[in-house]
Amino acid sequence: MFRDQTKEISIGSVKIGGGNPVAIQSMTNTKTEDVESTVAQILKLEAAGCDIIRCAVPTFEAAEAVKEIKKRIHIPLVADIHFDHRLAVSAIENGADKIRINPGNIGSKEKVKEVVDKAKEYGVPIRVGVNSGSLEKHLIEKYGGVTAEGIVESALDKVRMIEKMEYDNLVVSIKSSDVMMCVKAHELIARECPYPLHVGITESGTVYSGNVKSSAGLGIILYEGIGDTIRVSLTGDPSEEIRTAKLILKTLGLKKGGIEVVSCPTCGRTKIDLIGLANEVEKMVADIPLDLKVAVMGCVVNGPGEAREADIGIAGGIGEGLLIKKGEIIKKVKEDKLLDTLREELLNWKE
Repeated sequence: MFRDQTKEISIGSVKIGGGNPVAIQSMTNTKTEDVESTVAQILKLEAAGCDIIRCAVPTFEAAEAVKEIKKRIHIPLVADIHFDHRLAVSAIENGADKIRINPGNIGSKEKVKEVVDKAKEYGVPIRVGVNSGSLEKHLIEKYGGVTAEGIVESALDKVRMIEKMEYDNLVVSIKSSDVMMCVKAHELIARECPYPLHVGITESGTVYSGNVKSSAGLGIILYEGIGDTIRVSLTGDPSEEIRTAKLILKTLGLKKGGIEVVSCPTCGRTKIDLIGLANEVEKMVADIPLDLKVAVMGCVVNGPGEAREADIGIAGGIGEGLLIKKGEIIKKVKEDKLLDTLREELLNWKE
């Protein structure tokens, strides 16, 4: 199903599916039992633009901590459960807005049903998650290895099992670290699954490799109209996941707001520290609530022309630079004043 055709699901105050905006998720890397550290990280992620947060719940102490954490944050919390169905039940009772389970590692159908019954009682959605790394042996044998078809069959088997328990408040997640396998799996499941899809490239790697893989995979999937909520999985600070997710959505026209920074590659004409300047501009505009395009150009030869499509920009020269607005040169300032001049213009922005 394309995202405007999937079933609408409420995760706390956030609605996904049914044509709602694609929601950005991340996951804490603190010990959930450590309420102070977990809350501090969630508040930081909220400020970065996270819509939904997931926390690992490996112990009953973590499940009980959900109740206190929920009092101090402002976005929905998803409890991530593996192996012990009782943890899922406890997390729901302690206020989790959604639970994430892989029914394949929860145990018997009876145990899954206990979780489903508790979710039904509290009206809490269940995210049914299947990763390529946890694919059942019989499906690996059936398809001759780990394949997109096997991942989809595994996920739909779990969905049908829960549907037979008379519950359809579901979100489905199928992930692989193989980018193109992940793309194919989403193309296949979108034809058969009416539920919102949580999309991501799992175990994608460090900030560098993970960003490349996630941008490629999520870009294709989202462009095809598939996906209702996303997580960019990175081995790094979770804030980087939010930053990348926002840029992916903005690049695809799926998210509005925020300043977009464009900058030219360096060349032999560059007379300023363009790399440092561009990075400083990107950091500087992060807290400015405008929907603009800012250009950072390395020379005054082509700078004004290249910056014409931006709302505002700067172009460097020898020890000085130009401030450019809507393609017109506004003023010339010293190099060490470029950043402050740009920020002042943005803080007092008028069309």
